[in-house]
Amino acid sequence: MDKFVDYFMNPTSPWTYLGHARLREICARHNASIRVKPIDVGARVFPVSGGLPLAKRAPQRQAYRLVELERWRGLLGVSLNLRPKHFPTPADEACRLIIAADQLHGEGSAMKLAEHLMRAIWAEERDIADTHTLRAIVHECGLPVDTLYHQIPQTHQVFDANTQEAIDRGVFGVPWYVYRDEPYWGQDRLEFLERALAEA
Repeated sequence: MDKFVDYFMNPTSPWTYLGHARLREICARHNASIRVKPIDVGARVFPVSGGLPLAKRAPQRQAYRLVELERWRGLLGVSLNLRPKHFPTPADEACRLIIAADQLHGEGSAMKLAEHLMRAIWAEERDIADTHTLRAIVHECGLPVDTLYHQIPQTHQVFDANTQEAIDRGVFGVPWYVYRDEPYWGQDRLEFLERALAEA
């Protein structure tokens, strides 16, 4: 049986960034394909799932989030700014470009672009809400900039559908992975996902 992991994500999430490369490695080890599904977390998923944007969370939760990010940054050896210059920032256009890359060039290109977009926020102090920055990142990935931008009108429905699918499947945060209808929330659940992939 073919193996597929549904990957609900948003490039503004540091946790998605911390898990992204490891997800690719795990799925490659177990011959699993990744269905990349960028979603609108802040405007659509949080309101129906009890989540809150970072600025509206209690100070205790905001403080502990920084502790955990620093721990994981150190454990994984990943370059990550705890308080990046361009966060929070709108990411709808970035999400649609990931979808466009997937539609036109497949999973590998979509995952590569997503990685570059997340690194831009969390390690490079770049603003992925800025179109000039986005175009530069697409170019750096070796993807055809104008072609991807021409594809954006074809991605709106997919972005909306991904988000509604996430809501319907009980997603309340990102990253969220689903394998054979079993959900795994957070990059700290990747070990469990790998165990499930290894058993199949």
